[in-house]
Order: sequence, then structure tokens, then C-alpha cells
Amino acid sequence: MNKQQFVSSVPRAAYVHIPFCRRRCFYCDFPISVVGDKQRGETSATISRYVEVLCREIAQKPVQSQPLQTIFFGGGTPSLLSTEQLQRIIATLEERFGISPDVEMSMEIDPGTFDIEHIKGYKGAGVNRFSFGVQAFQEELLRLCGRAHTVSDIYAAADLIHFVKVPEFSIDLISGLPNQTLEMWQESLEKAIFLAPTHISIYDLTIEPGTAFGRYYQPGDKPLPTDETTVQMYRMAQKILTGADFLHYEISNYALPGHQCRHNRVYWENRAYYGFGMGAASYVEGKRFTRPRKTKEYYAWVEAGAVIDCEVTPPSEVLLDTLMLGLRLAEGVSLDKIKQEFGSDKEEEILKVLKPYINQGWVVVEAGKLRLTDPEGFLFSNVVLASLFEKL
Repeated sequence: MNKQQFVSSVPRAAYVHIPFCRRRCFYCDFPISVVGDKQRGETSATISRYVEVLCREIAQKPVQSQPLQTIFFGGGTPSLLSTEQLQRIIATLEERFGISPDVEMSMEIDPGTFDIEHIKGYKGAGVNRFSFGVQAFQEELLRLCGRAHTVSDIYAAADLIHFVKVPEFSIDLISGLPNQTLEMWQESLEKAIFLAPTHISIYDLTIEPGTAFGRYYQPGDKPLPTDETTVQMYRMAQKILTGADFLHYEISNYALPGHQCRHNRVYWENRAYYGFGMGAASYVEGKRFTRPRKTKEYYAWVEAGAVIDCEVTPPSEVLLDTLMLGLRLAEGVSLDKIKQEFGSDKEEEILKVLKPYINQGWVVVEAGKLRLTDPEGFLFSNVVLASLFEKL
């Protein structure tokens, strides 16, 4: 095996975590800080302090000669930032790393958290892709999830996004919600398409320990949809969205031709990336590191110099990561890359493990690629990956 150049290369992508939300959604286990319905960057000393510390963390990195090609502001709710706060973060990234002229700069935004001046300001600062947290188009489901917005907020916010003519516009939806029916799911898909996004992400609800949903529900119990229903939801999404000219390019993601998320492909292709902010993860020189998930600990860590101390990812884990992430993509994983990076015997071992799933029609080997079929292979990806993890 060679030196695994793909994990030691200089990162050209950066994820920036903005942890603030008006309230915590009942399914959320992300590292966030609740600021209430009336606070935002212009008025909140808490948000201002965080931006200051975040920029200090970024500024502690060595100056880099290769500019960033993708930047993703996630959260939390980054659209609670003022335009000036966003500009300051971007300027700090520019100073340390440089930003490519054709950068994809994404920002997660929630309905009801911005007005026309904010959206103009974000675009003016360099944001050219908005990821819009819709989740559902039914008032009862939004309330049940603890979301802060209404259906009317969704349409009003979408109008603002289209008004400023942002090149890339993605919508997030969640399937498998409590009391969600197939009819509701079809309605959400059709209304999402009506809003004319270039990209749609579909996430199946996961009940996480420590969340409100984790206290209320047990997986498989009512009012959660049955496994059979959630499978039908997945197949329905695939049929409706591909029928509307969206390409199903990743297990949970659909894009019109030429509009895939470049930043997220960095993760799926197991390439290096920076992470900044509370709870953010990074993958640099074969090392994975996650920052403290609580505000006080994160501030103390930055004050101490943001020293990263972590183990190099062993070759076996790099192989499994490459398979686990790469098989999420419709084009799958290059067998030539597997052979070059890990040896021909590993390629043969992988194909041997996957032979039953190839026979079953869940996995296909063609044109030098190993990929899951759509939708059946994607639906049973956990079964396929479990076998790989067990044998390899």
C-alpha cells in the first residue's frame, strides 16, 4: 500500500459550525445553543462572543497556499448571524487560507430567521448556495417536531431566496416523522419541487438518545411510521424526484444536473477538510478530530491554543471509511483506487464479501466501479456495510 496521498493532501474545504438556534428541535442531538425567538446576531452578546472566539480559532491555523474550494456554514442556524458577523468569519478564512474565485459557499438557513436585507447581505458576502431547512409542509408535523417556523414562513422565505437569484438552492426534508403518512410525504415532496430548488436532501428520522424524541418514542413504536412505511417513503421520494429530473446522486441527496453539493462530496470521497467551531469535526493528514461540544469547554480549548491531539487513522479504518462513504454515492467506489491504495488482495477480499449482495441485485460491479443499486441497494446499505465491517 502506498502513502495514502488522498488523506494527507492539504484540505481545500472548510466546515464552520454556527451553533445558535431559536429553540432545540425535538429530534436534534447536534451541539447547539438556544437563544430564544427574539435574539439574533445584531442583538445577542452571546452570538458576538462566539464569532470572536471562532475567528480566533481560525486565525491560529498556519497560512495556507492552496485556497479553499468549498466552505459550508452549518448549525445550528447560521441565518441568525448578522451580515457583518458572516463577513468577519469569511475574511478570517480568506486571510489564513485564501478562497478560490469559484468557491462553493453554502449556508444553512431556516424559514423565519432572515429578511430580504439579510439574504442580500449573505449573498453579497459570497454565499452562493443556501440550504433551506424546511423538513415538512404540514403545520401539525412542524409543531410536533418543535420547529420554530410555519408553512407560510417557508413560502415567504423561498420567495426571498428566489428574489436575490442565488445560484444554488437546496431544500431539506425529513421522512419517518411521528404521525407522518404516505399522503403527507407525497405532499411535502411535491411542494418542495414546486419551490424550484436545484437540490433536495431527504433524511430519514433517527431517534437519538438524549433528545426529546428519544424520551417520547422507541424505534418501531407508534406514532412513528412502520419500517414498511418508511421504506415506501424512500421509494416514493426516488420515483417522484427522479421523475422531476433530479438525479439521485447520493443515498439521501438529489440534484438537478450540474447542481450536486461539492462540499458534501468532499466527505463522501473521504478527502481532507477543516472543521471550525463548537463540536466541529476535521480530517487533516489522516487524523480525525472533533472539537468540544459545549460552549465553555470550546472557549477554554481555543484559549489554550486549540491544540489538536489525535491518532492517525489506521489503514484498515481508512479502507472502511472509503467504502462506507463512497458507496453512498450513485457512482460508487473505484476498484482501481482500492487496488492502488490498499492492494489487489483487498480488492478480491471485498468482492468475495459482497458476492451474495451482487447475486441479490443490491450491489453492481461495472466499468471499474463498485456501487449500490437504486433504490434497493441504497435501502439495504446498512446490511451491506455491516458485512464489510465484520469481514474486513
